[in-house]
Amino acid sequence: MESTKLKFILLSALIGLFSCDKESESEPAQPLEPSAPFQELYDQGIDRYLGVFIPDTSELISPGLVEHKFSGIDAPVCYTGNQFSMFTRDGSSDELLIFLQGGGFCSPTACAAVETGIPLVSFGILSANASQNPLANYDLGYLPYCDGSGWMGDNEVDSDGDGINDRFFRGVQNLSASLDQIARTYPSPNRIVLAGNSAGGFGLHPALPLLRKLYPKVPIALINDSGNGILDPGSIDILLDYWGARPFFPASCTECIGGDGNITDYHAYQLSEDENLRMAYISSKQDDTYAQIISGGGPAFEAQLIEAANELKVAFPDKFNSLIADGNEHTFIISNFSYPVAGTTVRAWVTEMVNEDPNWTSKID
Repeated sequence: MESTKLKFILLSALIGLFSCDKESESEPAQPLEPSAPFQELYDQGIDRYLGVFIPDTSELISPGLVEHKFSGIDAPVCYTGNQFSMFTRDGSSDELLIFLQGGGFCSPTACAAVETGIPLVSFGILSANASQNPLANYDLGYLPYCDGSGWMGDNEVDSDGDGINDRFFRGVQNLSASLDQIARTYPSPNRIVLAGNSAGGFGLHPALPLLRKLYPKVPIALINDSGNGILDPGSIDILLDYWGARPFFPASCTECIGGDGNITDYHAYQLSEDENLRMAYISSKQDDTYAQIISGGGPAFEAQLIEAANELKVAFPDKFNSLIADGNEHTFIISNFSYPVAGTTVRAWVTEMVNEDPNWTSKID
């Protein structure tokens, strides 16, 4: 490659020497191709597990639905050591939905995360039978959550001090292996909806650059349901170090983890990097799950959520919108798909987004 590049440079120099008197006849310079998005993150190694793992078994559960299982403690695994598996389901269109399930976080002081992934349910945005679901006929990649590390961990921890590691934060392995399997199963979608709720909503953002590497040109619509990363100052730093997930944040983005503890600028970084990305927040104003863990409770969460949503909307008016409901509900796109918000419903608003309706815009109760 270097030899070819050197020949090109020498040839260009020779052409310049022999044609300097015909400058007016030369072709105009061609614009350079824009750099690929997320290259800094790849340089930091976040893609190191892409292409590494394949399932040990792929079992047909029902027509079109396959469960892909991984085995062994050195493979993708739940944080407890339980087996990890994921699902693909054939649709009837050329569109692809990738859904990241949630289920809590592990921290150095407590672990409130599911130990076994939630199997595929057919409700809300995941329903293949509901005529009102705009994604009913999409191909589906479904990722159950059980890594305790927001889909981005790469660390082992001795949580009880007995000298034996007993928490296996394999979020990036689980994520990479799942996305690889999805890309093998559905290699050429026309567009991708990347959606998730709670910890799965949080995990969409580490998933995005890996997904973009597998699908360099496909438009992606990202729907973050109740996982927008609003935490107390210092909390994200503690979690990233505990999980071994620091490489997912670009070293050059010094504000990606804000002084207020939020990662709004990380989401802004992704929107600015990826020209084929649109992003959505869905949340309630005083989400009870977050209200219990941040200082100031529900009112503090509401103020920071509205500020973050407005900041992204101003910076990216054509690429970002939010749907924010009154109350303290946590997650919508599976269990509350018909929930009314600001004169519409979650389902109708998501339909506008995925159909690229020009009327799609932010709505806040």
